[in-house]
Amino acid sequence: MHPTDRPRRLRRDGLRDLVAETALAPSDLVAPVFVDATAEERRPIESMPGHERVPVEQAVERVEEVLATGVESVILFGVPEAKDEEGSRAWAEDGVIQRATRAITDATDATVITDVCLCEYTEHGHCGILEQSVDPTAPDPDAEAVVTVENDATLELLGKIARSHAAAGADVVAPSGMIDGMVGAIRGALDDAGHEHVAILSYAAKYESSFYGPFRDAADGAPAFGDRRHYQMDPANGEEAEREVRLDVEQGADVVMVKPALPYLDVVRRVDEQVGRPVAAYNVSGEYAMLHAAADRGWLDLDAVALESLLSIKRAGADLIVTYFAEDVAPRL
Repeated sequence: MHPTDRPRRLRRDGLRDLVAETALAPSDLVAPVFVDATAEERRPIESMPGHERVPVEQAVERVEEVLATGVESVILFGVPEAKDEEGSRAWAEDGVIQRATRAITDATDATVITDVCLCEYTEHGHCGILEQSVDPTAPDPDAEAVVTVENDATLELLGKIARSHAAAGADVVAPSGMIDGMVGAIRGALDDAGHEHVAILSYAAKYESSFYGPFRDAADGAPAFGDRRHYQMDPANGEEAEREVRLDVEQGADVVMVKPALPYLDVVRRVDEQVGRPVAAYNVSGEYAMLHAAADRGWLDLDAVALESLLSIKRAGADLIVTYFAEDVAPRL
C-alpha cells in the first residue's frame, strides 16, 4: 500500500524554502571586533583564522568592513596599553574601548555592544578584585589558598566601566563576568548617570568551558593562575541556568545570553521557554576554531557547517547570535 502522508513533497526546490521553520538573517548576527591599544597595525589571531586585532585608529575601518557584509551589530573587546591589579584602564575615559566606541558611533550606524569585564585589564587575568581563602574541603589544613573573585567589591567597578562605555556612545553594555548582582549594579549605575536608554545584554548563563581558548589568545585575557570555576557555571548544570537568567531579568537585563552555544543548545531552549526576554547565544572561539581545523584537513565543508551550526542555534531558540562566522555567513543569507 502506498503512503498517503508524504513529507518529501515539501522538500522540493521552491517549496523547501517556503515552508522552512527557521530563518537566519544578517540582522540576527553580532560580529566580535578586537581593538588593541598596543598595536600599530593589524595583528592576525593565529587560533582564529580570518580575525585580527586592530589598532584603535583602524576600529572604524574594521567596523565598516563588517557593515558591508550586511551585519549591523558589533561587540567590542579591548586590549589595553597597560594592566594593573584592579583593571583601572577598563573605565578610563581614554581607554581602548572608550576611544574606539566614540570613533565608531561618530562615523557609522553600527549598533555597538561593549564587553563589560575586567579580565582583559587586570594583571592576574581574573574578572574582578581577588580574594584568597583556604578551601574548607581540602584534606590538608596547609593546602594552598583558593583564589577567587571578591563579588561585591567588583560590582562597583563594573558600574564604573558601564558608565564610561555609555558616555562614549555604546548602545548596549554586556557584563560577562558572572558576578552575582552585576546587572542590578550596572542598571543602577547607568540610570544614576542619565543613561536609562542604554540596554544591558547579560552573559546570564556563562559556563566554565574549555571552548574559550582561542578567545583568551585574542583578547589577552587568560588567567595568570587558577581558573574561573568559582564564578562561572558548572557545565553539568541546566536548572541553574534558569535561575541565573531569572535573577538577571529581575535586576533589569534587556537581553540574556547563553555561552557557549553549541554544547549548550538544551540550555538555550530552556531559557527561551522560561524567560520573557530576547535570548542571545555566543558561538564561541573554540566552536569556530574546531570547524576551521576540520575544514583545513578536508574533513568538512566550512561554509556548509558554519551555516548549519548557526541555524541549529537559532532553531534552539536564540534571537541573536554572537559569532565569528558573521561576516562569512551574512552575504549568503
